[in-house]
Amino acid sequence: MAAVSATSSLSFRFSTTSSPFSTRMKQLTSRQASSLRMIGGRTNNGFPSSLRTSGFIRISCMAKPETVQKVCEIVRNQLALSAETELTPDCTFASLGADSLDTVEIVMGLEEEFGINVADENSDNITTIKDAAELIEKLVQLEAS
Repeated sequence: MAAVSATSSLSFRFSTTSSPFSTRMKQLTSRQASSLRMIGGRTNNGFPSSLRTSGFIRISCMAKPETVQKVCEIVRNQLALSAETELTPDCTFASLGADSLDTVEIVMGLEEEFGINVADENSDNITTIKDAAELIEKLVQLEAS
């Protein structure tokens, strides 16, 4: 089953009757209305099966928050980042000023901290804090089984 993602322009017309739905739709700002995205296909009544606004649902990372926090600490220490530097799961190592040697040292710090061994082919795919945290979760699970 293939996933479909499309962005389209929507316009709304409202009747004079007032319902909770029409009231809520009137409250949408033009920014929110223009950010509506269709994900999935159509239902048997012709409406999109999943219509979401990007501002309401945000899935950031599948790893545990503790793992993400520990990765952030290791990255902050390795790159000597100030406490004011905001680190999010989507931060890339390159955007934080890391070169390839820094990235290798970050991976080595992660291996030491979590007691895992990251294969070279996996370490090449780690470019963000989220990538690192999700890989750690996967490797820790494999070690446990």
